[in-house]
Order: sequence, then C-alpha cells, then structure tokens
Amino acid sequence: MNILVIGDVVGKAGCDFLRTHLPSFKKLKNIDLCIANGENSAPGNGITSQSAEHLFSSGVDFITSGNHAFNKNEVGELLDRRQDVIRPANYCDECPGSGFGIIDMGYTKIGVLNLLGNAFISDNVENSFICAERMLPLLAECKTILVDLHAEATGEKRAMGFFLDGKVTALFGSHTHVLTADEQILPKGTAYITDIGMTGPKNSVLGVKPEIVIRRLKTGMPARFDIAEGACMMNGCIISVDIKSGKATGIERVCIE
Repeated sequence: MNILVIGDVVGKAGCDFLRTHLPSFKKLKNIDLCIANGENSAPGNGITSQSAEHLFSSGVDFITSGNHAFNKNEVGELLDRRQDVIRPANYCDECPGSGFGIIDMGYTKIGVLNLLGNAFISDNVENSFICAERMLPLLAECKTILVDLHAEATGEKRAMGFFLDGKVTALFGSHTHVLTADEQILPKGTAYITDIGMTGPKNSVLGVKPEIVIRRLKTGMPARFDIAEGACMMNGCIISVDIKSGKATGIERVCIE
C-alpha cells in the first residue's frame, strides 16, 4: 500500500496547485490513500468547511492540523461533524473534534494520530510523548498507524521518531514548511521524516510574501501575512506499507513544481 502525506497546504494558491497536480500524481504513483495537513488552507490561516471541502474534492482522503487548528470560529462545527478532519490530540479533551481517526479501507484499517509539539510552539497542551502513550491503545485495531507531529523543534521530532519506533508505521513532522532530506526507516521499522514541507508559493517565507516577513523581523511591528504569488510546489512523502505487518517498507520525498 502506498500512502501519500502532503505538507501544510497554504491558502488559495496551495489549494489550487494541489487540485491541479494531485489527481494525476496519485495515478502515477499508485497512491492508495492521501493525507494532507490543512491547518493553513483557509485565507490567512486555519481551516474552514470550504477549504476542507476543496482538499477533499481535489483527492485528499484525510486532513490533519496543528497550532492553527482553532483559528477560525466555524472550525468547531467542522471538527465535530467530520471524523476525517482532526486536531492535535494533546489539546484539552473539551476542545471540539478528535485527535485521532480510523480509516476503514475495507481490506485494512489505518489509524491517524495528530500531535502538537511542546518546544518553542506551545506549552499549553499535554506533553506530546505522554499523549502519544495515552492515545496509541485507542488505535489497537489498526495494523497501520501514521503520526503527524506538528512541531517546531527538530530534536523533538527526532526524539519522537525513536520513541515510537516499532510502535507506529510512520512518524512525519509538519509545521516548519520546509521539506527535510532525512527520510529513513528507523531500526525497528518505522518510517521517519522530520518535516514534509508545504504546498504553496515557492518564492516565499513559509508561503508568505518575503517583504512582509522581513519587515516584521526587522522592525518588530505586527503585519498581516499575505500569501505570496507566483510558482508553487507540492511537498510531502510517499510511505510504502506492508499491510499484513503494518511495517513501513519504504519512504520517498516528494517535491512537485
């Protein structure tokens, strides 16, 4: 089984680029399941019913999120209504939605767990390692388990990879919007990559017009983050899985321009 995971889809530009390139890419690579991080898919950032539907109708099967999960007021209704859109599991249980999902493929069940890192991104959520231990028993019926760790720190992501090695099929990082070149199968069989990058404008700072970010960093003054224009890219990776064992058999970086 081939599973495609796609890095943070950024704004209308990222959504439109995804729609143009995803269907043919899935056919080319014999993709059985597609998961995308959609927490930046709405205008500005966050996710809405409209932006989620755009991703689904473009060929995405399941959506994860991160620290921008609750940026839009309407998202609570979306998260409670759809089991294929999840938020990080280490948010408070009273928050809308769920931190995990189970995809029934007919011939196998796939568990997806979404976690938010603690270092440099959020100290107001449960420890991600403790949360992972707490959540994995809820996915016991799934041979294949995929984890999206939405985190800032490379070290935290690497540590989580080894912490979950042999317990999950794959651990992929998101949030930094930069596709890393460290994909590997860890010693106990878990596929790992520090960050799956983003889907959006190539000549940008994490999808935003460079001049806006430069001005903010130089002056310290707040600024509206407008999405950059021009050529786009789609980042992610393909995880090949032995469905009988749930072990990863391969991991391949993806960068479509």
